[in-house]
Amino acid sequence: MKRDDFVTTERDTEMETPLRRETPEAALKGVRTNIVQSIRAFRVQTLQDAAQSLGQHFLYANLANAQSKQDVLDMIAQQFMLPAHFGKNFDALYDCMTDPVHKSGPQPGFIVVLEQIPANAKFDKEAREQLLDIFRDTADYWGERKIPFRCFYSFL
Repeated sequence: MKRDDFVTTERDTEMETPLRRETPEAALKGVRTNIVQSIRAFRVQTLQDAAQSLGQHFLYANLANAQSKQDVLDMIAQQFMLPAHFGKNFDALYDCMTDPVHKSGPQPGFIVVLEQIPANAKFDKEAREQLLDIFRDTADYWGERKIPFRCFYSFL
């Protein structure tokens, strides 16, 4: 055996070293801490991993089967596990996303995904904007308390 067979070159070491992986929270670099925005280039799993890595709450609702405002509110209530007393209107949604959570103690932050918000006659542009306004107001609420609240959404 030649001596060269036992010598590891610098190049060999580099090839054996895995590429540096970004941390899950690095995916949120450049995303303001209190914002409602289109999900666009983000994958739901990436956002969930980032929430877990940051120790934040991850709330996810897939609204693909919703047809009306009531369906949307029912699905959000079910998938976010809102309390039974949830009034199933936009004001009650805002209340559930802010006040009781705030009163339950210090919060680490939130990453919320509203996937496939319906776009149809029963849930028209005005209803979609009202829904997103609730989450914008919620982002402002938590922002005033210096708590990150990022909401990502997509339309069906």
